[in-house]
Amino acid sequence: MNMLNTWVGYTALIMFTIAYVLIIFEEKIHLKKSKPIVLVGCLMWMIIGVYEMKHGGGHGGAHEFVEHLIAEIGGLFFFLLVAMTYINTLTSLNVFQALRAWLLSKGMGFRSLFWATGILTFLLSPLADNLTSALLMSTVAFAVSDGNRKFIIPAFVNIVVAANAGGAWSPFGDITTLMVWTAGKVQTVEFIYLVIPSIVNWIIPAFIMSLFIPKGKPETQKEVMAMKPGAKRIMVCFILTIATGVSFHQFLHLPPFMGMMCGLGYVMFTSFYMKQWGMKNYLKKLGLTEDRRKVDRLDFFKQVEQVEFDTLLFFFGVLTAVGALQYIGFLSVVGGGFYDATGFTTANTSIGVFSAIVDNIPIMYAVLNMGLDMGLDQWLLVTLTCGVGGSLLSAGSAAGVAVMGINRDNYTFMTHLKWTPVIALGYIASIITWWIVTIGLR
Repeated sequence: MNMLNTWVGYTALIMFTIAYVLIIFEEKIHLKKSKPIVLVGCLMWMIIGVYEMKHGGGHGGAHEFVEHLIAEIGGLFFFLLVAMTYINTLTSLNVFQALRAWLLSKGMGFRSLFWATGILTFLLSPLADNLTSALLMSTVAFAVSDGNRKFIIPAFVNIVVAANAGGAWSPFGDITTLMVWTAGKVQTVEFIYLVIPSIVNWIIPAFIMSLFIPKGKPETQKEVMAMKPGAKRIMVCFILTIATGVSFHQFLHLPPFMGMMCGLGYVMFTSFYMKQWGMKNYLKKLGLTEDRRKVDRLDFFKQVEQVEFDTLLFFFGVLTAVGALQYIGFLSVVGGGFYDATGFTTANTSIGVFSAIVDNIPIMYAVLNMGLDMGLDQWLLVTLTCGVGGSLLSAGSAAGVAVMGINRDNYTFMTHLKWTPVIALGYIASIITWWIVTIGLR
């Protein structure tokens, strides 16, 4: 049923635009981004349903489409839920705080700290996702900065670029890479093609920015922070969970969220063991007969409660709304015309730049549902550009938005914008590198 040039098509597009304007100005109006997009996404399907009922399609394609859509959303939703629960659990056990204390204790100079925080962010992002990595390392950078603006700004920019670049070469590093992976467009081992382009994307702007880092070192700060009992067990469970998720997808040809939910079972039983026996042994070593705390730090369901449901609901709303636009016919018209006019490489490169303005999640979902006949090399390109394009602006990625909240006095949209030409050099160089490493795929 063609609804593109009907009141449904026009109304849906207006509603989507209004929702996205509210999302863009989230920081100004203090309205959580999930609220407008969840409401609008469902309302868009409501008017589609009304239109189909009036035109004899009450049990038609919309119902089947939504059932397929919710299966796709549900798989990604549960995958992210597991990942976020693990991050919360590791945080509660002081794993990331211990890493921060270790770095602070090394007494590095400003330039060494610049490179250390960048390298650690790049290596941590593929596992802990770009948002968590950027938050952690920007907190470290700010803690050792002594308020030095000349260090804070380039260090924060470097962390945002490193987080997005590191997340681009792993199925677990960003929601967009996860979407491409679960859709079967890029297999697990094929992400290896993006390692060198991602390194280039980060290393070029990092090197240029490092030349402007002030000499000297901050005052030595002593911070003692040890991991809590059970932290190593949970770290092992996390690694096993990732391996299980990959195995379900790669070898068993089952949805990866099933493997991740299996991994959630690992931590559920591990936390039960730690609560029943592990904590008793720990208290015995301390010479205590009972746990005197009111809240058990090992309560698994407390970690689930702390999951950032605003992000998960935003994810649901975006895919619901973009799915409605796809059903109406916008994606095939806009996407087909854009790719036909520019070609795959130019279009995928442009999409990366566009993702710095509009959130990369709906962009990637739209690309995945345009029915494009692209080869592996082009799927790798759009995965790369959607992942790293957001670094061009501070508000272009979740990592950038999060880091802006660490020190609003120094790191702002405008201070990041001053480094955009340097970041753009890395962006261009990464695309050239992609072209070189994927020659054999064309």
